Amino acid sequence: MSSFLLKVFAGPLSAMSNYYRRTVGYELSKYGLRYDDLLDETQNLDVQEALDRLPKEEREMRTQRLKRAMDLSMKHIYLDKETMEKQTPFDHYLSPVLAEVEAEKSEKVALGSDVSYNRQIP
Repeated sequence: MSSFLLKVFAGPLSAMSNYYRRTVGYELSKYGLRYDDLLDETQNLDVQEALDRLPKEEREMRTQRLKRAMDLSMKHIYLDKETMEKQTPFDHYLSPVLAEVEAEKSEKVALGSDVSYNRQIP
């Protein structure tokens, strides 16, 4: 039954996912953001640990993108077309590091050892 449903809905689901990806990419490009910029370190301490592991230059670039996006949003304007075309909203810089952090967390839980940093949300 599930294979039948998968075959029936594979085409429409693929089309919807492609549409969603294009739409999100366009919206992020309007402000010069990347998808990983939307991950909030105050809500997930694994994200904070992943940000701490990033090179300083990458953290600074993320901060500048967020500042520019807030500035554009407050002014109710978008980036110009030329700059929008240069944006790479799905160039993931944080997701691979975040996956490593989560893998380390799950490995430590499986081994029964304590985690090396505090994961409690204040």
